Amino acid sequence: MKITSLFGFILLLLVLTIGNLQLEPGLSISQQISLIFSPQSAQNFSEIFYLYGQLPRLVMALLVGATLGLVGSLMQQLTQNNLTSPLTLGTSSGAWLGLVILSISFTDLSADFAPLVAMGGGLLAFVLVVTITGLRNMTGLPLIVSGMVVNILLGAIATALITLNSQFAQNIFMWGAGDLTQDGWSAVIRLLPQLLPALFIIAAPRILTVLRLGHDGAQARGLSVLPIFILFMVVATWLVAAVISTIGVIGFIGLLAPNIVRAFGARTALSELLASALLGALLLLFADTLAIAISQWLHSVIPTGVMAAAIGAPALIAFSRRTFKAQDSLTLLLKPIIRPQWLYRAGGCIIFLLAVGMTLSVFLQNSEHALVWQLPEAFQWALRWPRLLTALIAGIALSVAGTLLQRLIYNPLASPDILGVSSGATVSLILISMILGTTIQTSLWGVALLGSLLVLALLLLLGRRHQFAPASLILIGISLTACLEAFVQFFLAQGTLSNYRILLWLSGSTYRVNDQQAILFSIIVVLLVIVTLSLSRWLTLLSIGRAFSQARGLHAGKATMLLLGLVALLCALVTATVGPLAFIGLVAPHMAALLGAQKVKSQLILGSLLGATLMVWADWLGQLIIYPSQIAAGTLVAILGGSYFLALMVINRFRT
Repeated sequence: MKITSLFGFILLLLVLTIGNLQLEPGLSISQQISLIFSPQSAQNFSEIFYLYGQLPRLVMALLVGATLGLVGSLMQQLTQNNLTSPLTLGTSSGAWLGLVILSISFTDLSADFAPLVAMGGGLLAFVLVVTITGLRNMTGLPLIVSGMVVNILLGAIATALITLNSQFAQNIFMWGAGDLTQDGWSAVIRLLPQLLPALFIIAAPRILTVLRLGHDGAQARGLSVLPIFILFMVVATWLVAAVISTIGVIGFIGLLAPNIVRAFGARTALSELLASALLGALLLLFADTLAIAISQWLHSVIPTGVMAAAIGAPALIAFSRRTFKAQDSLTLLLKPIIRPQWLYRAGGCIIFLLAVGMTLSVFLQNSEHALVWQLPEAFQWALRWPRLLTALIAGIALSVAGTLLQRLIYNPLASPDILGVSSGATVSLILISMILGTTIQTSLWGVALLGSLLVLALLLLLGRRHQFAPASLILIGISLTACLEAFVQFFLAQGTLSNYRILLWLSGSTYRVNDQQAILFSIIVVLLVIVTLSLSRWLTLLSIGRAFSQARGLHAGKATMLLLGLVALLCALVTATVGPLAFIGLVAPHMAALLGAQKVKSQLILGSLLGATLMVWADWLGQLIIYPSQIAAGTLVAILGGSYFLALMVINRFRT
């Protein structure tokens, strides 16, 4: 790395440090320096706040940023994958889940065992990812996809636990948003010894240099690759866990810093590690400085993690558009597992399962002691049938949206939730509810549609350069989704009862839907599905190729825009009515293809039946499993769908 670039980073860091300390008025630079050397002379509030508020926050930002930058560089060098980081590898979500479990179930132990429990959760996520991809396939897109799926899966479990334990929700929200606010030096003093393993990473550049030769090359030079790899990942996971247990979840720093320093010329293992640590501290301090400045302007607390996501997502997208190529190593085979002539039998079995699920939802009731089979009373029936109808129609809508999206952009991993289309509707609804000071209105379909369309337009605009390749689109989707979810965490951290209701809505539940909304929602979705089926010929031609469709007389651009508009409208309707639902739009089309539905119309129909079946069963089981409490259908679907998709990728790895 050039000396001028390194000097520039150091100079920027010094300027930011001075600027950060000047945001709180009351003390001159000379007074601040004198207080550092004689802290006992502090008397008024400004001086005490400077010593025990501003300075600890500054030091914490530098420590955490440097640690995340160092860990990101280590992970990327170990996997030889420029997209690897605690954010994309799932370790952040695993650590977050561990902390949620500890905070809810073992509150008295959280202060002493938080780093260990967070490390356990992070290692669990890492083991899941390695199980899916294998140690020899960690350089391609499957690693990132696996980490993303693990993120959603573990996040769904954490959300379920929080919704069932509302008394712990507020503190957990602030933790999840990543807040650097300090009220003394205790957190810094506690964190410092936990970060000592970082010295081991800095002292082992020769091992990382040998690992750059690949597994076979490193073994040929006498290095035991597997034990070294596991040791480094355990150390990295410990550092991430120590950071998250202290200040919460902060993303993008570990992903951006190593890529930027490589662009500035870092070539050796040691130079990349040190420069990434320096740039990580610089990036997080910049985000924290902006967070403080905007908080003062808006008279509201902006967590640093939210600002880091707001800065990191656009920066990562802009950086990746210049550096990453369209090619990737993704191979996801969806070969039919049954004979084509058995497709109708498979459809019949799915219809039977759907009918059974609907029957159980209506007639099988749970009491305190046992399940009771009886006709529902008038009041129970008035509550049950809107939920049942809404679950069924939501499953159909998301399945159709997922099929359209996968075929239009030639990406087997395209899904409204993974690419951020559903998150756009979510954020727009939450933002309107916060502005109006009301709870989320399930009738604001236009607002949800606007959010979905904006995200979809961004995806198309940014992904067009790389011909909508999976690597490019998934990276953009990860960035947009993480950024939008950070803003959701900010809204949740504001600390009102209505924000807890937002969390319940975010879990994707049918409980709030009344009869009129269910009927209107169903009518609109059915009409949109009929329109989609009538345009199946367009989708067939576009699935083959845009040039082919143009040659057959179809205006590919207009047809694509119309079909993508249907995707956005379906997602907006479901998100506004039920809440965000994960994996339905990904899993249902996949399962339809595995069952032999290779043609467009058959995949749309069979996928719709599968989506409806999954939602109906998830809604019923959610009401049954922990009666009298309930698990939201969206949470259960995310857990089931994530588990299915992880299993699919494991099978796919051994098949290929």
